[in-house]
Amino acid sequence: MKRSLFKALVIALAFVPAIASAWWNDKWPYRMAVGIDTSQAGANVSTNQTEVPVLVRMHSGNFQDFFLVKEDLSDLRFVAMDDKTPLNHHVEYFDLINQMLFVWVKIPAVTGGINTEKIWMYYGNQEAVPNEDPAGTYDAEQALVFHFDATDTTVVDQTAYANQVLENTATLNSASLIASGALFDGTQSIKIQENPALRIMPESGFTFSAWVKPQGTQYDHYLLHKKVGALELSLAIDGNILYAKFQEGGSVFETPRSILLAQDTWQHVALVLKAQEMSVYLNGNPVMTVPLTLVEMGGPLTLGANDEGKQGFIGEMDEVRISKVARTPEWIMLAVNNQGQPDKLLAPQPGEQLGDAGGSSGFIEVILTSTGESGWVIIMLLALMGLVSWLVMLGKALYIRHVRKDNGAFLAQYRELGNEDPAMLDHEETEEEKELSGSPIAQAIFGSHDHFQSSPIYHLYHRAITEVHARMGATAGAKASALTPSAVEAIRAALDADMTREIQKLNGQMVLLTIAISGGPFLGLLGTVVGVMITFAAIAATGDVNIAAIAPGVAAALATTVAGLFVAIPALFGYNWLASRIKEVVVDMRVFSDEFITRIAEYYGE
Repeated sequence: MKRSLFKALVIALAFVPAIASAWWNDKWPYRMAVGIDTSQAGANVSTNQTEVPVLVRMHSGNFQDFFLVKEDLSDLRFVAMDDKTPLNHHVEYFDLINQMLFVWVKIPAVTGGINTEKIWMYYGNQEAVPNEDPAGTYDAEQALVFHFDATDTTVVDQTAYANQVLENTATLNSASLIASGALFDGTQSIKIQENPALRIMPESGFTFSAWVKPQGTQYDHYLLHKKVGALELSLAIDGNILYAKFQEGGSVFETPRSILLAQDTWQHVALVLKAQEMSVYLNGNPVMTVPLTLVEMGGPLTLGANDEGKQGFIGEMDEVRISKVARTPEWIMLAVNNQGQPDKLLAPQPGEQLGDAGGSSGFIEVILTSTGESGWVIIMLLALMGLVSWLVMLGKALYIRHVRKDNGAFLAQYRELGNEDPAMLDHEETEEEKELSGSPIAQAIFGSHDHFQSSPIYHLYHRAITEVHARMGATAGAKASALTPSAVEAIRAALDADMTREIQKLNGQMVLLTIAISGGPFLGLLGTVVGVMITFAAIAATGDVNIAAIAPGVAAALATTVAGLFVAIPALFGYNWLASRIKEVVVDMRVFSDEFITRIAEYYGE
């Protein structure tokens, strides 16, 4: 016996890889796994549930393939974990522009206390036909489901029982908890025609559930009311306290009024009737239970007020459900975990494309593998251009930092001279300075800064003092002779020439950034155009015209434009920042040059 079990286990494990890599139908090029987690602490879902309708919420944060789905959603298919069994589904809401999709799917079985189960969503088959089945999304015990659709004033029951609404005065709101909902102002209600499916039977029980958002204080305002003859059932709010009541003639069964509902907050409420008890649930937890003797009860049913349209609820209601059985606490908790925000039950995972070796969408991988040789040449050129631009920006930033620091230190000492000899701050150039004079960035990073070596203002000062010494001799400091006006003008011309060279040093290599700014996008555009041309040429040669054939090539072609922008945008910001700092330094140089020439003329002039 043990050997047979072991052999069966080995055979089963041998098929695991095949099952994991199976593809339900290769006419659907894309699929996405939706994980199911019933193991979260406090979720209270430990037992297995069958035929569970779940809400799959898709948005731009968890689904990147809205552009691959048909506009009428006829290509959507849901498949069980075995990747073989199709699941019934229907769409409640779809907004392609804002990228939102709400789909209800019936899962055959949900195992309690685990997080390893999942279902599959397939999409992308442009030849698919619609197969939504709202009635098939629910089990036979589900007697009524109202989603509320703001685009249609008619409130429609989604179940196979097709319950009819006798009167609807509620206002439909397009921005509710789950797409649209119903607004009640205290005078509005929804009256539902009598139907055998809505009949309360003691042997099977009854369940009502809804999401509610009360506004203001409620005084005996009804969420649900059902009355026929001496029988009356109600779920109401009094002083914002939730309670339920069942009355049979003189016998009244009422839950304690102890559970307070929060205002302006979405909460899930449920009423469960069994043959011998009545329970009220709040957010999936049973909060009140009282014994009763349940009797058979038919008649119409009213939402948001009593049967006379009075004592109306003030607030909003969404996802109203009625079951002709008493649902289990785990069933109710599953609905709360799934329908509330955030969704604690389902976890959409990255999409997959048919033929992916890794079993995941790997959008970046798809782009990289679809990029041709021409695209890689452009990307490598852009990578080199980007590397050079970053080296220039970092080097120039360090250089400008030392320039501003040495300029500030020199000017501070220069202003302290007062009327003393202007030549007192001059120093002879060292051999190291002469070697690094051709590379100001190297001087700024590796050179010494004991006498303002990175300061262009000091360089102008040094050149001016050198010119003064050349014209006045070694005894210039003692004023052995005076400078003539023509000599002062000659020194001014020398300073202007030296300033031009200093400005050239400051702006050195900035042209590399302008090349990256203007050339990067054009190189990327060139790669995109070539890639698109190659893609369409391949389509023309093969005759395979579908989104799955076009999208990878076009995406890869666009990657070169993205690479070009990645090069150009940082270079643009860096260039503007550096240019503004260089401009400030140049202004300081011009101001100092004019001031220093005047001071030389005053101190050394005739």
